[in-house]
Amino acid sequence: MNSQAPEPVAALAVEGLTAGYGGPPVIENVSIRARLGEITAIVGPNGAGKSTLLKAIAGLIRPTAGRVFVEGSEVTGQPAERLVRRGLAYVPQVANVFPDLTIRENLEMGGYSRKAGVRERIEQLFKLFPDLKGSAHRQANTLSGGQRTMLALARGLMVDPAVLILDEPSAGLAPRFQGAIWERIEEIRATNVAVLVIEQNTRETLRHAQWAYVLVLGQNRLEGPGHDLLNDDEVVDLYVGRLS
Repeated sequence: MNSQAPEPVAALAVEGLTAGYGGPPVIENVSIRARLGEITAIVGPNGAGKSTLLKAIAGLIRPTAGRVFVEGSEVTGQPAERLVRRGLAYVPQVANVFPDLTIRENLEMGGYSRKAGVRERIEQLFKLFPDLKGSAHRQANTLSGGQRTMLALARGLMVDPAVLILDEPSAGLAPRFQGAIWERIEEIRATNVAVLVIEQNTRETLRHAQWAYVLVLGQNRLEGPGHDLLNDDEVVDLYVGRLS
């Protein structure tokens, strides 16, 4: 008799996903898992289809094949606004805040699908993002790039998601701000959220990832613990690059 406990249901499960923009598929037969309390990274060369994969998962483009599950329930092809209610939040690289609204108003908009507890959730997030609390009445268009990214992360968390999808959250930021963003992502992970992220800094991403997938030409190529992939000579030579 096999007494081994069954593997828990993944917060996000993607099976054989194929998607594109009307022509040949950009991603084909891609499968990934993201678990609660873990950072899962998607890495690979430019043009590998990383952003397309996130958009297909998040309901921004409709997959032509494959299935997507959030906490065991199928959500394949559902629009983004419905996926929010199913526990999946997506933070894009650009256009991720309302520039003419204040920080507090942005958070209120982020909690539009909540039936109650918006104010209480904002106060919880101000504890996680203390820099935002002191500037709650500032308009988002007056914030630095790092502050704006913090606000985008906080907005995504307003709905208490099981899965938070991040598309290059530190892109264009100075190194000190990139470090601060990763600190917040680690704190988010510690609240038992499944974080799925793609980033331009592959080395730093693999350092933080409990699990990572290498995507090449729109297909799965490798997977494993981030630390192991970072110490794999083939992965470093082909997809990360040696430190000079």
